[in-house]
Amino acid sequence: MLKAATLGFLLLCITGMTGYSQQYMHSTSKVYVLRLKPHEDLKKAIMTFARENNIKAGIILTCVGSLEQFNIRYANQPNGSKSNGHFEIVSLVGTFSDSSSHIHISISDKTGKTLGGHLLDENLIYTTAEIAVAEITDVSFSRETDSTYGYKELVISPKKD
Repeated sequence: MLKAATLGFLLLCITGMTGYSQQYMHSTSKVYVLRLKPHEDLKKAIMTFARENNIKAGIILTCVGSLEQFNIRYANQPNGSKSNGHFEIVSLVGTFSDSSSHIHISISDKTGKTLGGHLLDENLIYTTAEIAVAEITDVSFSRETDSTYGYKELVISPKKD
């Protein structure tokens, strides 16, 4: 079951190639709460939710839960690292839309060792994932290649009706 609430907040947009300029935009949002069940794929579920709800600009507010398998790409590495076991989700942050995402996850193992990186497909829920996301209703996210390092980076625009 999804529940929505409206909330106002201030969005800070960082732009510019060589320096930073700040642009402030007042925006409104809807907050949704999701619960994923065992064996569901965390990233695929978020992206399916975004597509089904036509979300053009989404942010992850919080997430608690557990994984039975993680698949994470560590910083500046070409491939992901996958492992099975029981892991606590200690953090999930990022931006997403109905067409793309940039999400990071931190997890801990049974000894408390924590690791994190880019969320890939095949992060499978163990017991649950309780996720709060916000849709920024008057903004649109897209991704364009930034020539600095060649990665597709976030572009923030007013949403077109």
